[in-house]
Amino acid sequence: MFTITKKDSKTKARTGVLQTAHGQVHTPVFLPIGTKGAIKSIAAEELKFWGAEMILANTYHLWQRPGDSLIAKAGGLHKFMNWKGAIFTDSGGFQVFSLAKMVKVTDQGVKFQSDLDGTSFVLTPELSVQIQLNLGSDIALVLDEFPEAEAPKSTVKAMVRRTTEWAKRAVAEHKKLLNGSSNPGQQQWGIVQGAIFKDLRKQSAEEIQSLEFPGYCIGGVANGGESAELMYQAVDLAIPHLEEEKPKHLLGVGTPEQIVQAVALGCDSFDCVIPTREARHGKFYVNLKPQDGDGYITMNLYHEKFKEDFTPIDNACNCYGCQNYTRAYIRHLFMSEEPLGIRLATMHNLRFYLNLMARIRESIETEKFPALLKVYKERKV
Repeated sequence: MFTITKKDSKTKARTGVLQTAHGQVHTPVFLPIGTKGAIKSIAAEELKFWGAEMILANTYHLWQRPGDSLIAKAGGLHKFMNWKGAIFTDSGGFQVFSLAKMVKVTDQGVKFQSDLDGTSFVLTPELSVQIQLNLGSDIALVLDEFPEAEAPKSTVKAMVRRTTEWAKRAVAEHKKLLNGSSNPGQQQWGIVQGAIFKDLRKQSAEEIQSLEFPGYCIGGVANGGESAELMYQAVDLAIPHLEEEKPKHLLGVGTPEQIVQAVALGCDSFDCVIPTREARHGKFYVNLKPQDGDGYITMNLYHEKFKEDFTPIDNACNCYGCQNYTRAYIRHLFMSEEPLGIRLATMHNLRFYLNLMARIRESIETEKFPALLKVYKERKV
């Protein structure tokens, strides 16, 4: 299912090929976020043209609207949104904890009120499995519980226990339903928790590993408030206790420098709202020329200095906006609240991220990854 094709000799970085029911995914890979079954302002065909091979869709939002049963009737999420590549779905737990109202966690599951209309629901490990099978994703995650940044050890210990018990129930439900479903090729991945506590990360990793998942996610590193160093520490504590030959996904990460450094620690895939969210606020990721230090800068196009700047956003970028429009024009679109501005910004930032991943893969293959890592580690944020 996952083949490592090249290992970096000085770090844990590697390239690989992940086999899914909807094609191959070349790693390290970034997953554009299609929260509600769409990448904001971008068509599925455009993503495919740019080289995207897998996207992430959100179980909670699609369950709440339009409903997983409706999507199943449409033939699954791939057909519903006309995406021919692989789809990765989370369990829905993060959105329940962060968006829903009146959240109460028990060993049974998570009781909450919908952020849409206040209706009460209970999301259990079994229900999360059922919803994701209806969605027809290629990779589905188990329901887990995660701590807030720097939560006390006693709290994290209880969450690790519950995450393991929920994972066992999710595995049993997935095995029971998989063969009779319309999605027999779906993979189910486990999630490692444990915050920054060495013994709890080890315990969680070993317990999740014992359930024989084909791949793993490292969770609890991007819930809000964690420093980058704590995130790297959590990753470094978990990965040594997971089989080297299986893929590892880092949930909710991140900035370009965070991705490059996590690749060096052994992570294979990433998802984050940053490129699309920043685009909606006029923030662009721009490549630096080698003589300027390489790496990248961020550009806020609302600044007055771009009002008469008739150069492209990024001379090194091959996106539609950089090939056809100037900074002055795109700034005008944002100042005038024209939707085209957001679309051009989203196109650019996604291309930047996809191009960055291609650059990372190439640097590993050509044994130049340490030099790339040095550039991004030294970047001052």
